[in-house]
Amino acid sequence: MNEAIPEIEYPEISTSVDFQNSDFVKITSNEIIDVRMQYPILKMENAEPFCFVRTEVYEMLLKASGKLPDGYRFRIWDAWRPFALQKELYTEYSKEIVKEFELEECSQEQKNAVIRHFVSEPVEDRAVPPVHTTGGAIDLTILDEAGNELDMGTAFDAFSDLTYTSAFEKEKDQKIRDNRRLLYHVMTSVGFTNLPSEWWHYDYGDRFWAYYNDLPAIYEGVFYREEIHEKFNR
Repeated sequence: MNEAIPEIEYPEISTSVDFQNSDFVKITSNEIIDVRMQYPILKMENAEPFCFVRTEVYEMLLKASGKLPDGYRFRIWDAWRPFALQKELYTEYSKEIVKEFELEECSQEQKNAVIRHFVSEPVEDRAVPPVHTTGGAIDLTILDEAGNELDMGTAFDAFSDLTYTSAFEKEKDQKIRDNRRLLYHVMTSVGFTNLPSEWWHYDYGDRFWAYYNDLPAIYEGVFYREEIHEKFNR
């Protein structure tokens, strides 16, 4: 679990699909997973308060949790998003990213090239959707035995060069480096892929995962809250 995190390219858009039927699971806090959805806390207008993922994603999380040190557990910050939230995040975060990376004088094409590393464009196409609308993408960290978040070097949804998963392979802080290595290797060992610009973001079954595995995406976009909530309110 202490091997270096590799530097990999940002994923291109994969349009190969072979969609499969897969139910959603609603995750609530338990002894191995803590749920603290961030966008309701951040007062996003379209925030989803509940944590939904595909069945296979949940099963893989359970396997990954078994590889954590004794007493450690995952904390989930975000999982499935309604399309309205994706649009809201793109609008709000694009402004912050342009400012953080001093892109004000750049062309829109140049701005978009940086923005997409941190927030997916809200393309309203269920075949090539924003990954968080599929239920295959998840944002998470690790809690220690005392319930404290491990130091990963940046906050969730920070926008800087330090959020790149391998960034601390070149930094002197070995504690942060090793914490990131733990999360990375635990998650990838069970079949997740990592978005290289965000240390907290992992995928299964969506177009990012498809790109890195040279496979078709197996989850299509699910855009509306009612499509999922109705299954749990019967």
